[in-house]
Amino acid sequence: MAALGPGGYARNDVVEKLPSVMAGVPARRAQSSPPPAPPVCLRRRTRLLAAPEDTVQNRVSLEKVLGITAQNSSGLTCDPSTGNVAYLAGCVVVILNPKENKQQHIFNTARKSLSALAFSPDGKYIVTGENGHRPAVRIWDVEEKSQVAEMLGHKYGVACVAFSPNMKHIVSMGYQHDMVLNVWDWKKDIVVASNKVSCRVIALSFSEDSSYFVTVGNRHVRFWFLEVSTEAKVTGTVPLVGRSGILGELHDNVFCGVACGRGQMAGSTFCVSYSGLLCQFNEKRVLEKWINLKVSLSSCLCVSQDLIFCGCTDGIVRIFQAHSLHYLANLPKPHYLGVDVAQGLEPRKAEAIYPDTVALTFDPVHQWLSCVYKDHSIYIWDVRDINKVGKIWSELFHSSYVWNVEVYPEFEDQRACLPSGSFLTCSSDNTIRFWNMDRSPDSHWQKNIFSNTLLKVVYVENDIQHLQDMSHFPDRGSENGMPMDMKAGVRVMQVSPDGQHLASGDRSGNLRQVAWWCLVYTSQLGLQYTGWIHELHFMDELVKVEAHDAEVLCLEYSKPETGLTLLASASRDRLIHVLNVEKNYNLEQTLDDHSSSITAIKFAGNRDIQMISCGADKSIYFRSAQRASDGLHFVRTHHVAEKTTLYDMDIDITQKYVAVACQDRNVRVYNTVNGKQKKCYKGSQGDEGSLLKVHVDPSGTFLATSCSDKSISVIDFYSGECVAKMFGHSEIVTGMKFTYDCRHLITVSGDSCVFIWHLGPEITNCMKQHLLEINHREQQQQQSTNDGEWSSHPRQETYASMPSEICSLSPGEQTEDELEDECEPEELLKTPSKESLDPDPRCLLTNGKLPLWAKRL
Repeated sequence: MAALGPGGYARNDVVEKLPSVMAGVPARRAQSSPPPAPPVCLRRRTRLLAAPEDTVQNRVSLEKVLGITAQNSSGLTCDPSTGNVAYLAGCVVVILNPKENKQQHIFNTARKSLSALAFSPDGKYIVTGENGHRPAVRIWDVEEKSQVAEMLGHKYGVACVAFSPNMKHIVSMGYQHDMVLNVWDWKKDIVVASNKVSCRVIALSFSEDSSYFVTVGNRHVRFWFLEVSTEAKVTGTVPLVGRSGILGELHDNVFCGVACGRGQMAGSTFCVSYSGLLCQFNEKRVLEKWINLKVSLSSCLCVSQDLIFCGCTDGIVRIFQAHSLHYLANLPKPHYLGVDVAQGLEPRKAEAIYPDTVALTFDPVHQWLSCVYKDHSIYIWDVRDINKVGKIWSELFHSSYVWNVEVYPEFEDQRACLPSGSFLTCSSDNTIRFWNMDRSPDSHWQKNIFSNTLLKVVYVENDIQHLQDMSHFPDRGSENGMPMDMKAGVRVMQVSPDGQHLASGDRSGNLRQVAWWCLVYTSQLGLQYTGWIHELHFMDELVKVEAHDAEVLCLEYSKPETGLTLLASASRDRLIHVLNVEKNYNLEQTLDDHSSSITAIKFAGNRDIQMISCGADKSIYFRSAQRASDGLHFVRTHHVAEKTTLYDMDIDITQKYVAVACQDRNVRVYNTVNGKQKKCYKGSQGDEGSLLKVHVDPSGTFLATSCSDKSISVIDFYSGECVAKMFGHSEIVTGMKFTYDCRHLITVSGDSCVFIWHLGPEITNCMKQHLLEINHREQQQQQSTNDGEWSSHPRQETYASMPSEICSLSPGEQTEDELEDECEPEELLKTPSKESLDPDPRCLLTNGKLPLWAKRL
């Protein structure tokens, strides 16, 4: 923990020693230009920082999850008492109330990705299985969101779990290499019966009277009898008694779904195979009848008392009578792949492709059927009357790695292309998606029939082949005889400050796209990576630039207050391209300072413009812009070489400090003008992994970091103290952004999920207080400017006397003494006195008026 400095303000122990030149700065200089103070709310936060561990956890809460990671019906379940639907999203169980469109969340405290779940018959508990070494079977109290029991009995992962209808037992089946099938007395936390299964098991189902259960998988249908196994009057685990189903000529099939009959059909067991066969077994385990579903592939099955639902390829769900296997109808198909959600209902195309159905669960209370499709979309259908099926609720999520998130800028209504509070995400599924969590009724963006949160989907290059998730289907990934390309999609994106353009960087690398995009590169027989710029109103592609020979890792637009409109792109090919937006994205300059992949690039400065970049070569380059007769040029002013890899960086609202995320889990803060390190503190609370992302909130009060251990931290930017820490993603967090209303943090991950975190009132109030203080300083600055107080500063005279043919846009040419006189504020180094709350205007924010989002607060 950091020690408390004078005045109770938190000081961090890890601070770089000041250079000797700073030690020689006369005391009167510091008095004549006192540094700006940290916000008043930050100095009042000492008590907040010293709060207990559980309080730190609770300052940020998960409000919404946009995503699903259920691979099959084992990852989807329904509460038989309320009709709420639960599904997996990384390390989180999402409990959805479709009527109210509200979510509840249960976090796996072990931070392992969840693999299976099931409701208890009374709806009070959920059992989950997980992936990873020594995975646990956990029981959760739905009301309290707390863990009730933890049972360890598997080695590599849990494929499926289920409660017995009498709630006495829980069954858990391990992965194929685990081979263990356990029956638990979960209230006593003991295994009462166990056996080994040599083949892969995909699904299981309990009989209605709890006397037996059935497992299915690769050439496997087996009935397991609990009464015989648990009658033995011995202590400890007994062998689980099992008998194989008599498959006859169907013994070579892979069975992927099973459901024991209900009501009058309680003695029957129904199974479905990948090859599209629906089978019925009687009480003697004999295959009584089977029918061909007439589909290329089927994957899941669920039953009600009267109906059987079979999920198949191409969005097909077939409905049969349970007692006769008589075909009744098909469910309506979902959206076709590549649908424009903003257009609403469109005529169905004959050549359209629909996503495969991968999971089903039935709600006996409302007679609703929940379907999960392979493009990570969810539909809930009302099947009370199968001749008049209606849609109750639906959502369309990303189906692959989500790489980046951007919050759309706030504008006056007539200028904005998107409603207030919108944000964008991009993914390896080759889409850019526009979301809005709280749309006003009078917005011209009407709610569409597919989603309550999704505004628009841009399909880059109209490519829909990556929309279906093939990562969990290795045996089905090459259905068409073509190998799947795992490096497709949009890697990075950036919205222009005026909100009119969207730039995106590609990471595809498919050879089939090389010739079509740019024939010049065909001789390289390599990969071509491209950036797009779209116009948001109509999503028209304006420019396509073959900018880099490797995937684009970062994009950045220059700030409008600099008077220039530039776009910088950096790549794994070690190059930085500077494009002039006003000249139709013509190339202004190419920089090749870095010797390895460039991980982040930022523009800094207000009236001046700087470019800062960092990379895997452990270097940070500070550049200033100079305008000459032949155009704009960035000239290197400082080079910082660290001993650790630098993965990301962000600049605070004052444009004076840049925070860098480092491989050694530290955040290092540098002065943007002279490149000197001002602060170094822990960016992660764990002892493993590397810091991958860092983002400073819009007020410059806090920063958020993500670590390779999948954790997220919210840290006091001034003191380095951890204010909140979160987890929930099952893969690394690839992007994060604070919203402009200071109420939410949005994180995206390789698990295909988007998490929206609600910031507690302490954090939000500190941000707003800081913005008020900035506004107060701006008013003081403008008043002093109007009174002519700026005329005495030598910096202004320096700019006025420069030759007209070369006008410096950065203070990079100033002497070291001038830089220290002007830009050595110590708010990151020491606790200022109360008198320093009225700082000299030279050390204040100089970017003019506050943006609209700040004024609204």
